Amino acid sequence: MAASEGEATKEEYVYRISSAEEWQELQSSGSIFGGELDKTSGFIHLSNLSQVQSTLQNFFLNTKLDLYLLQIDAKKLGDGLVYEVVDGSNSFPHFYGDRFTCSMLE
Repeated sequence: MAASEGEATKEEYVYRISSAEEWQELQSSGSIFGGELDKTSGFIHLSNLSQVQSTLQNFFLNTKLDLYLLQIDAKKLGDGLVYEVVDGSNSFPHFYGDRFTCSMLE
């Protein structure tokens, strides 16, 4: 469900927690379409800065992978950036687009 304008606080930047493998793919090919969760969901999961810590705790707590925090210029995502309520109260940014590219990074 998409959040209405009043529900989402749009920020200048959104953030992506990426694995080292995903980061290397982005650097070598110039684009990615996220991990398995992103592929099955049909969008790339992002966070506002205030959501990064809880995202790490909820989805990456026991990971042994090297992680990277990518800062993304929200304007560069264009209309593909959609804020959606995911648990009844929290609105998260999601990117609906063909691929996520290096040019979107800040």
